[in-house]
Amino acid sequence: YYEGITFRDIIFDSSYRGGGIRVVDSVRIRIDHCFFLHFTTHGVLIIKGHETLISSCFLGQQPTVGEDQMEKHYSGTAIDIDSNDNVITDVVIFSAAVGIVLRSEANTVTGVHCYNKADVYGGVGILVKPEASLTRIGNCYMDFTGVVIEDPSQVRVTDGLFIGGANVVLRSIKGSISGLNIEGNMFRGYEGVGNSIVELDGNFTAVDQVVIERNNVKDMVLKSTAGRVTVAGHGSRWVADFSRVLIFPNRVSHFQYAFHIRGAANNVTHWVSGVRRNAVVVESSAKVNAVVSVVVDQYNAVDETSYLLSES
Repeated sequence: YYEGITFRDIIFDSSYRGGGIRVVDSVRIRIDHCFFLHFTTHGVLIIKGHETLISSCFLGQQPTVGEDQMEKHYSGTAIDIDSNDNVITDVVIFSAAVGIVLRSEANTVTGVHCYNKADVYGGVGILVKPEASLTRIGNCYMDFTGVVIEDPSQVRVTDGLFIGGANVVLRSIKGSISGLNIEGNMFRGYEGVGNSIVELDGNFTAVDQVVIERNNVKDMVLKSTAGRVTVAGHGSRWVADFSRVLIFPNRVSHFQYAFHIRGAANNVTHWVSGVRRNAVVVESSAKVNAVVSVVVDQYNAVDETSYLLSES
């Protein structure tokens, strides 16, 4: 294998005849301050080995600063990683069908700006394959192109910026998610469009250790694995509906509720009468003027039995 090689300050112009650089079965390789242009297959392809550092690079199939009329025809992949323990940092990907593909474990992507091909044209900013567990994606700028994660297994997407309706798509291959954090990101879409910040592509039947929280949103639909609803009124039945905010359908793992009676009431009992379709129903023994606050989550630990799924 090769070891300790640095590529710095090089322009790799593929002239639409293939790729830029392929690193095979090597360790401690640096690709630094390089420019990759006119590739049709890959700008950078890493196969086997580990510890390749890609930093301060620009990659694009077609020279553009955005809004290119040829954008819908972009092809190729800017960076394809089929190797462990690599780092991609401070990289700009300005044109390609796919910005980054991660196929193996323990890779880190940070400070990357992807505007390679918009979602509406079928582009993907960062694609995480099922084998790419232990992936960390942090502080990235997803510019009209999003993140797709297939059967997530110990993946983190944190502190990112998603604009133009770009979002995170969870794609089911075998229907499992185990260990996923999507936290602290900012999402901005278009007024009146309202796509979700996180979407499910297919059904997931095995889900544990998923946390989607503390994201902020404008002109998109907030999705989360936790929710709070307060319902007030005079009656004997209150429904707290979380179906709009919870990411997984018909799946409430835990709930708590508080029941506050406004005014005088004697000998009133109350209880949760059902948890169905991501809604919690609270009832009382008599009609009262009450405020009912409910908190739910969809978090399950490994091997934790969810006793509420049978009701959903």
